Amino acid sequence: MNDEQQALKVLARDPRFKKLIAKHGAPVWRPRGTAFRSLARAIIHQQVSTAAAKSIERKFLSLFPRDSFPTPARVAALSVHQLRAAGLSAQKATYLHDLAAKFSDGTVRHRKLPYMTNDEIVEHLTKVKGIGVWTVHMFLIFTLRRPDVLPVGDLGIRKGFQAIYGSKTLPDAAEMERRAAAWRPHASVASWYLWRAAGDAATARQKRS
Repeated sequence: MNDEQQALKVLARDPRFKKLIAKHGAPVWRPRGTAFRSLARAIIHQQVSTAAAKSIERKFLSLFPRDSFPTPARVAALSVHQLRAAGLSAQKATYLHDLAAKFSDGTVRHRKLPYMTNDEIVEHLTKVKGIGVWTVHMFLIFTLRRPDVLPVGDLGIRKGFQAIYGSKTLPDAAEMERRAAAWRPHASVASWYLWRAAGDAATARQKRS
């Protein structure tokens, strides 16, 4: 039995998750990318719509001669002004440049990330401008595929908890960690279903309105 199958078995013991598993099936994960690409895309996609982020990313890639995602060194070689030509804000261009520079000069030891603990990775990557704990949690779940990550700062996760446990208010971190104890160490798969639960609740509200 692989880790995900074990996670589903544990979660299915809870009727709330059993219902979500029956409705949504097994988790579908997006393809893994390199550490630099994943973090660069996270910066590009911050605080803009999906459509706008995709447009900016296309313009960003057009700055480089090949279709593949550029290396950190190639991004670091561009100025912030050149990065802004892709539609990035001055702040995001600065963040992207800092990320590329730190990958290039070895400040970010990306080859050692798979061997670090989750907490070590959070501490390591948040040294980069524009990379916060939430972004690192997404990186841990979707790029490194760490099995036990609970992004308690994510609004969707909080809404998911609220939906499946019937809370009147959004839970705080302590409450979420307390409830999560029942299905550790499978918080990443549980998070996938909590996002689904939040989406289901939003759809139900729209239908009622």
